[in-house]
Amino acid sequence: MRGLRADNFIQAFESALDWEAYLSTDEQKAAAWRSLRQEIELTAEQNALLKGFTRTIPVLMISGIWCGDCVRQGPILQAIADASPAIHLRFIDRDEVPNLMDALSINGGRRVPMVVFTAEDLEPVSVAGDRTLNYYRHMAAAKLGAHCPVPGAATDAGMIKLVTQDWLDEFERVHLLLRLSGRLRQHHGD
Repeated sequence: MRGLRADNFIQAFESALDWEAYLSTDEQKAAAWRSLRQEIELTAEQNALLKGFTRTIPVLMISGIWCGDCVRQGPILQAIADASPAIHLRFIDRDEVPNLMDALSINGGRRVPMVVFTAEDLEPVSVAGDRTLNYYRHMAAAKLGAHCPVPGAATDAGMIKLVTQDWLDEFERVHLLLRLSGRLRQHHGD
């Protein structure tokens, strides 16, 4: 991960906040986060998948409590973390970690949210941001119009479910990466 120094990241993760502490930084803006979190329900299959995770996955969401994309995705990440004791999710405001944001820039900008997935020792293994594939399909269909066919572009009706599945897919990918890691298999003896 280009420019992502381990000590920078570890310091950011250790100073990051859990869900409740992060939302308490601005109760007015937190209302939208809390409201969406109440709407997110994982299926039995999704819960079973998450409960089956065996590797610890510390995850840092770099966001802005004011950010619309963060409001849409933070509650989804929290719902996923709530379903798995293996996932340790933390939140930090992008303005508190400018060097980390520079290292994680997308297309030359400090985009949020940025989600950094790590191994149990906080070694970064994946970075995702700022929107999921299904949400980009949705945006493309809305902004580019019918003259620009976008396979799989969804309507608003099921967007939260699609974005939730996008994030679940990334969590599963990271978990499998960690399960198959030679370094971690040697450490755990499996």
